[in-house]
Amino acid sequence: MIYLDNAATTIHKPQSVIDAVTRAMTSMGNASRGAHEGALSASRTVYETRCKAARLFRCARPDHVVFTANSTEALNIAIQGGIAPGSHVITTDLEHNSVLRPLYRLSDEAGAELEFVRADRMGRLDMAQLESMIRPDTKAVVCTHASNLTGEVVDIARIGHITRERGILFIVDASQSAGSIPIDMESMGIDVLCFTGHKGLMGPQGTGGLCIREGVDIRPLLEGGSGVQSFRTRQPEEYPTRLEAGTLNGHGLAGLSAALDFVLETGVETIGDKERSLARHFYEGICGIDGVKVYGDFSETLRGPVVALNIRDYDSGEVSDVLSVDYGIATRPGAHCAPRMHQALGTTGQGAVRFSFSWFNTFDEVDEAVRAVREIAE
Repeated sequence: MIYLDNAATTIHKPQSVIDAVTRAMTSMGNASRGAHEGALSASRTVYETRCKAARLFRCARPDHVVFTANSTEALNIAIQGGIAPGSHVITTDLEHNSVLRPLYRLSDEAGAELEFVRADRMGRLDMAQLESMIRPDTKAVVCTHASNLTGEVVDIARIGHITRERGILFIVDASQSAGSIPIDMESMGIDVLCFTGHKGLMGPQGTGGLCIREGVDIRPLLEGGSGVQSFRTRQPEEYPTRLEAGTLNGHGLAGLSAALDFVLETGVETIGDKERSLARHFYEGICGIDGVKVYGDFSETLRGPVVALNIRDYDSGEVSDVLSVDYGIATRPGAHCAPRMHQALGTTGQGAVRFSFSWFNTFDEVDEAVRAVREIAE
């Protein structure tokens, strides 16, 4: 199988990740739940993983790295725990439902007022529009770093400069950028960074988290066992325990730790450059094929390693099925949990076929994908 669905999850992992999970499954106890070697080993692994994530994202305090099952959980914690009822909140058309649905809930149940920075037919945002939306009662800006549908990259450093000057909470969804685009929370003005482990970081599923700037207060979404301060009637107030109720996925975090080692040692820039080269090679191979429509602005060099397309008026699900059955190529069709982006692109009925690339893909695989698209379009 030629696997080109890496924006959903990377299927090819560094061998060190697989080895780390296997070892943890046979040796790891429960972090912060004992003084025996199994529990202590788990605690050390969790702490080391916090430190590596803090280093990767330039989060000033490792104890402000909170682990979750995925970026969806992280975003729910950040949005529901960081934005007060009745707030004016700005977000964008590029967002995944992991951002949209918690915000819609905040609007429906807590009276938040949502405004959207609109995307044009190329999937691009107008940053001047965002700045013009800011009001005295604006409390938060929530946006993705890179679109999971078109790969468009948002200038989060510019947004962060605006929000930091005005004391507005800035929450960033790095699901599609972590591991392939450098992120520096401090210089970019990010207050809360939400990430997942199983995409660009090439770690296991069931891992993710949020990095929180010192001084930012996020209320707990869940309360329960913490392994410490057990006689308190409420969740401990200190990070990270404040937001980590229950047993962590220690086995997954052992794999994430190894994945972070791989990313840090290889280099985010090196990984991103290769992935973007693969995506560019694919785009250049298919953009001139009659009947193929590609979405997004490929004049920009800094992009997520994603190419979304349609072939004639064919249903995207049918195209993806043909790619899988007849060519052994895995892609993602449909709406990609990005409804407003499809509205902006005019693809709500047809959806789109998404090809997404990772470090372990090859140019030979890309050439096979180009050939398949050409033959389907004929």
